[in-house]
Amino acid sequence: MDRRSVRTQARPEFDQFVADAADGLLRSAYLITWDLADAEDLVQECLLKVARRWPRVRKMAHPAAYARTVLVHLSLDEGKRRSRRRSELRPEVGGALEEREDGSAVHLFGRVEANTDMLRVLGELPPRQRVALVLRYFEDLSEAEVAKAMGCSVGTVKSTTSRALDHLRNAIERSNVAAAQTAQANGNSNGNSNMQAGTRHSEGSFLP
Repeated sequence: MDRRSVRTQARPEFDQFVADAADGLLRSAYLITWDLADAEDLVQECLLKVARRWPRVRKMAHPAAYARTVLVHLSLDEGKRRSRRRSELRPEVGGALEEREDGSAVHLFGRVEANTDMLRVLGELPPRQRVALVLRYFEDLSEAEVAKAMGCSVGTVKSTTSRALDHLRNAIERSNVAAAQTAQANGNSNGNSNMQAGTRHSEGSFLP
């Protein structure tokens, strides 16, 4: 089979691969970059690299896993230079978290998803920590799979994830304290207003 025939056969396969993988790659890229335009650019660059290597990639057992690894490496390389608009993430992106076996992480992420301020905190994590959390808890990958995608050891994945969760946990605790203080202040304000209203009503009862 000549080279032109191989290219002719490979193009439909690549098109089908893009159709199957693009949505998942875009979702991962969005969670990593926290910006839709950046995510789309990242996926486009990822697919371009995969296309250039498609004759080899198409023979792999898991081409999608390879594409995800390319996406992760691109995101880490560009992470410090990309502008972030982290407040755009919607809570529903983490729906599969309830199926995780790590109960403490599920509970933590559940609280994060319910709090817009904490979503911003999640977006402000260093790129490697955010990538590790996205792959581990949103993409449901094992620690070994995350390590392979990020090009590091399982131990590094564990420590990176642990630091990220600690950061979120501390942020949540600070947010809860601030919320409690605000609620207390509002309660005191309402109580003072009710007391003043009651005093005025009592004084008015003695008027003719």
